[in-house]
This record gives sequence, C-alpha cells and structure tokens, in this order.
Amino acid sequence: MSDPILPHDHGQMLELNADLIPSADNFQIVANVFKQLSDGSRLRIFWLLCHCEECVINISSLVRMSSPAVSHHLKQMKASGLIKSRREGKEVYYKAADTEQAELLHHMIEKIMSITCPSP
Repeated sequence: MSDPILPHDHGQMLELNADLIPSADNFQIVANVFKQLSDGSRLRIFWLLCHCEECVINISSLVRMSSPAVSHHLKQMKASGLIKSRREGKEVYYKAADTEQAELLHHMIEKIMSITCPSP
C-alpha cells in the first residue's frame, strides 16, 4: 500500500509510513481493555486482585458490594483476559492475570492514582 497523499501540507515531514499505523481492529482491542477499566468498581476490584487472590465473598466484603455485582464485574474482566481464576473445592479464587498487559495496567493505575488522588 502506498502512502496516502495528505490533503494539507503543513510543512512537516510525516515520518510514519501509513503501512506502519496499526489497524483499526488493533485499536479496538485496546479500547475494549480500557472499557473494562472505565467502571470505577471494576477498576477497584482489578487493583485489589493485582495485590491478592480472593474469592467472591471476600472481594464483596472488601469493596462493600453485593456478591452478584462483584461476580458480574469478575466475569467481564475474566473474559477480557485481565484476571484469571482457579477452583479449590467449592471456592473459586480470582487474581490478576500473569500477563504483561495486566501488569502494565496495574502500574498505570497506581501511577495515575499517585498523581491525581489526594493523599489520605
């Protein structure tokens, strides 16, 4: 694919070859991950699971939400690959996925919180 002819010449060199611009599908994948974290409750649960492994009942207690609400958020985050689960007897335990993506999001959340949230 050849570089497009830009409608406006602003006198700047476009150093990025049009073929190197990621596809809209790639950006949609990233948007879907951010959509998972656009809910404050889900974000809080994800942050918690970056620090520990817990069952739904304990997560519910820690974040002061109903178990069905927490389960709903966990299902969405698991489907997007941000968290994983394991069964032990009748209990299911959740924690952040051991992926570079989850680790990066965890660090990003903590960095943004440190620069935007007031100190306790």
